[in-house]
Amino acid sequence: MSKNYVTGFARIGEQRELKKALESYWANKSDVNALEKTANDLKIRHWEYQKNAGIEYISSNDFSFYDNMLDMAVTLGAVPKRFQNLTGHELYFSMARGNKEAVAMEMTKWFNTNYHYIVPELSPEESYKLNAKKIISEYKQAKEYGIKTKINIIGPLTFLGLSKRVDGGDTYELYAKILPIYVELLQEIAKLDDEITVQIDEPIFVKDLDTKVLSLIKPTYDTLANTASNIKIAVVTYFENSCEASKILVHTPIWALGLDFLHGVENFDSLELIATSNKTLIAGVVDGRNIWKNDIEKTVNLLNKISLHVNTKNILVASSCSLLHVPFSLQYEVKMDAEIKSWLSYGREKLDEIALVSKLFFHGKNSLNENEIIALEENIAANSTRKSSKLIHDEEVQKRVKNITKLEREGKYEQRIQIQKEKLQYLPLATTTIGSFPQTAEIRHARREFKNGNLDEKSYTNEMKKYIDDCVTFQEECGLEILVHGEPERNDMVEYFGEQLKGYGFSQNGWVQSYGSRCVKPPFIYGDISRPKAMTVDWITYAQSKTEKIMKGMLTGPVTILNWSFVRDDMPRGEVSKQIALGICDEVDDLQNAGIQIIQVDEAAFKEGYPLREAKIKAYEDWAVRDFKLSVSSAKKETQIHTHMCYSEFNDIIATIEAMDADVISIETARSGNELLKIFAKVGYKQEVGPGVYDIHSPRIPSVEEIVTQIKLLLEVLPKEQLWINPDCGLKTRKWEEVKPSLTNMVQAVRIVRNELSTK
Repeated sequence: MSKNYVTGFARIGEQRELKKALESYWANKSDVNALEKTANDLKIRHWEYQKNAGIEYISSNDFSFYDNMLDMAVTLGAVPKRFQNLTGHELYFSMARGNKEAVAMEMTKWFNTNYHYIVPELSPEESYKLNAKKIISEYKQAKEYGIKTKINIIGPLTFLGLSKRVDGGDTYELYAKILPIYVELLQEIAKLDDEITVQIDEPIFVKDLDTKVLSLIKPTYDTLANTASNIKIAVVTYFENSCEASKILVHTPIWALGLDFLHGVENFDSLELIATSNKTLIAGVVDGRNIWKNDIEKTVNLLNKISLHVNTKNILVASSCSLLHVPFSLQYEVKMDAEIKSWLSYGREKLDEIALVSKLFFHGKNSLNENEIIALEENIAANSTRKSSKLIHDEEVQKRVKNITKLEREGKYEQRIQIQKEKLQYLPLATTTIGSFPQTAEIRHARREFKNGNLDEKSYTNEMKKYIDDCVTFQEECGLEILVHGEPERNDMVEYFGEQLKGYGFSQNGWVQSYGSRCVKPPFIYGDISRPKAMTVDWITYAQSKTEKIMKGMLTGPVTILNWSFVRDDMPRGEVSKQIALGICDEVDDLQNAGIQIIQVDEAAFKEGYPLREAKIKAYEDWAVRDFKLSVSSAKKETQIHTHMCYSEFNDIIATIEAMDADVISIETARSGNELLKIFAKVGYKQEVGPGVYDIHSPRIPSVEEIVTQIKLLLEVLPKEQLWINPDCGLKTRKWEEVKPSLTNMVQAVRIVRNELSTK
């Protein structure tokens, strides 16, 4: 036996087949049979890849049409009332995306990754009922194909901890309603085979847990592990250490415990207890979150250290987390620099690494065949050249970082805002957008043709300028007050900048699922970062030349660029961030010197970079705030700096947001009402705020009346002079037929509210 284990695998497909099938289905261009066929083909192909690589423990139910937390909500019958008249795919996708009658469920980040999950909604009045159809059918499908899988499910304590109650109460108070459904689910699973492994994901265990949650662990896993004698339960955690939970879990009848030894080195403290309890250890030693080639010799040494505590026969070699978080395969990267490519490993390559590491660890080098010996030698050579390559080290960058003297802009906020308001002359409840407009098929085609060398630069530039002209014209016609250029030239808010920064690499096919059908292609940082030339000035100044209104300059902040990239692992993340901040600082200066008066430096991913353990948060906040302030330190007092944050619970970081000292912050609040905004009022936040007044992740068009109501709710929290009105995020993923009426309605709603306020 291989004695190895993959926590979970990507589902979007190596050529984003699932994305294309979903979007075709949603657009009524294909039927449900075509969607199901694509899904089935992908599942079989992904199981086959893992089997052929020599993986022993392969998952079923790690596949999802949208999100595994949403799947678990459906499995448990946790369907909000507004969707209960629906069934099947209509029910499922309405919960995720909304429909004409009902808003979608809230979406937020999965721990500190860039993956989004759908937040289940629970109610003490609701009764829940098991729907195990998906889980049962996938297991049977794999078995018919000749693969006996483990079944992955989200654990009850993580499900409760990541859900929200519609009445605002504690979700764990619904424990007694939820746990019996899990018991019933395991009873159904037990009927599938003589012996079956169930992986129960409990990543909530890597956070700082209060005594209430800790007290639920033992009764939960005593109950679940005793449900059926033919089920082996593996409780799997990832992204950090789960020492407190591990101390409890070893005293339950579970079969195995999965721990991340790369991002939670403190898990070493749990090894003696695991050894004493004779549990199987699923050792997460191959990085499932980053794309660097595994150092196989180093990993085998790590496993040898683990085996000093845990008997080797009780160890499984595993990925540190699901391979959902890395691109699919390197085989399509035909244009990448060969040396850089030799340092990388995507999902399929990581399968081979896990298999090779496990064979070396359990059986030694003499057990390797000729191809495996070659693979090991190539691995050693690649890791050696990466340490010494001139592509990585830039003495000029290192010298500049060492000699930084100005870390923040001049002037206090109170002084700056008076200068800015006098100069910019914008009204209370000023209207704007977050930055991007719909990326049409024509725009994407032109960009792709230009990148592939099939379209000359002049023709490409003309295409982009025509789109910018259209964006400016529409914004002026609908009455928006602070305009944007629409970002047609940008493939992605991080990749675009990565392609222009030295020390950054980018891929042809490095797609990673963000949510549903939404995929991103993160750049990767392999060396010291510098900005050879201006990145946005030509586009922004062209747009400004087409209007008398103020045109915002649009940049991505250093912390978001870092958090939405695959980052080099040979230096601290904070030092990498500082290099990026200097490049953005240069861009801010170039923009303002070119006449751009408002510059938005988006930190959409600021919150998701937070460590999961409180003890590690201050160090992150220190360098993250430092580098945002460094990135705008060149801004003059009269240059207004905006920022934007996504999917964040701000209560615990409001002091950090204040410390960032942006003049205006826009935030997403449309799916969560005004709860996010209230903390700004509670702490006496001085700066201006643009709460999103409608949800852009749903295709529905908000009415004027709906937005008027939303603005009035905002005014109950903050005064009009402190509020900007905008959608809750960029409009890149929407269609023009949704965007135009939505923004027109938003502007009309502001006019109505202003008129009412002026007559009071």
